[in-house]
Amino acid sequence: MSQLSAAHAVIPHDGTRWAARHMPLLASTMQKYKEAFAGRRIGICLHIEPKTAVLVSYLAQAGADIVLTGSPGTTQEDTADALRDYGVTVVGHRSDTLDQHRRNIAQVIDAQPDLLLDNGADLIEAVLARGGLPGLVGATEETTTGGLRIRSWATPPPFPVVVINDSRLKLLVENEFGVGQSVVQGFMNATNLMLPGAHATVVGYGPCGRGVADTLARLGARVSVADTDPYRALEAVMAGHRVGDLCELLPQTQYLFLATGHARVIGAAEVGALRDGTLITGVGHMPWELDADALAEQTVSVHRSGPSGQERVVHRLRDGREIVVLADTKMINLTAAKGNPVQAMDLGLTLQARSLAAVAGGDPSLVHGTQAVPAPIDRQVATDLVQAMTRI
Repeated sequence: MSQLSAAHAVIPHDGTRWAARHMPLLASTMQKYKEAFAGRRIGICLHIEPKTAVLVSYLAQAGADIVLTGSPGTTQEDTADALRDYGVTVVGHRSDTLDQHRRNIAQVIDAQPDLLLDNGADLIEAVLARGGLPGLVGATEETTTGGLRIRSWATPPPFPVVVINDSRLKLLVENEFGVGQSVVQGFMNATNLMLPGAHATVVGYGPCGRGVADTLARLGARVSVADTDPYRALEAVMAGHRVGDLCELLPQTQYLFLATGHARVIGAAEVGALRDGTLITGVGHMPWELDADALAEQTVSVHRSGPSGQERVVHRLRDGREIVVLADTKMINLTAAKGNPVQAMDLGLTLQARSLAAVAGGDPSLVHGTQAVPAPIDRQVATDLVQAMTRI
């Protein structure tokens, strides 16, 4: 499928058509594997924005019945409305609270899907809480956060779950290069502050944190990294970053980026170590790395400014310090920017489509519980990407 024909094969929405023109891997994948989705009912929890709408459009064209809800705070309403007009059942809105999001998840599960495409393991958790779903074949899970969440459960899911972020290819292309670019872009959109010469600390040097740290450094920031994994700490040192204990780094930190995927990384002690004026930005999927209760206990007043998605929330503490939290640590690349670059999402969503087709087709290599993208799929998509990039 040519770039031009791909653009006109998706929902009539300018952003989605633009994205489709630059997503050749997904277009060719869906042409080849569309029969795997015909007649399927797919429950999806995903950031609703133009690039993900390309995948949803192709799944609908393949004959799938789709029930879709967004992740908290990231839905682009014009994209959601265009999908509704296209016949896709879209549940929820950008302004939904976490409680409403849980009700949205329940509504998706009520539709009795036989395939799940999840983002943060909300759908999978809801299915297990109900004791399972009749006819459920399996799932894909987009995020590292979701993979960590599922693996923390005492009993693994009794169906295959392919964790897309366990793909070596996706970690390199989308998480490292795509997230790095889009997070820094979102930070700059929300603050209009200068990066050269600024002291920035990235907590967590996994692929996303590495991408953010390296991008900040390329733009002239003085970057420090905190990671309790000695191998990742060594990687950061060898990349030229300052590495240290988090509480030792915080007093010098102007811009703080949270990229661990774990809850309550910044607790009472860390809040106590922050310098006056520190800006805190969320990178991970869930806005829980900053312990909101610990911050609230030291806060005497709160002032909000800035447009939706780019809110600067100033917490004035009892000792007079002010701490600024951007968008309540929701993912800044989606709240204040347009998400990961189109080409990076082309790769990630291609891995989603190929993996979900393998689940639908009962690929014998898949087992119950979590697993990485099957190696043959990962390798073939890497080969296709090299060919696409060197063809220019």
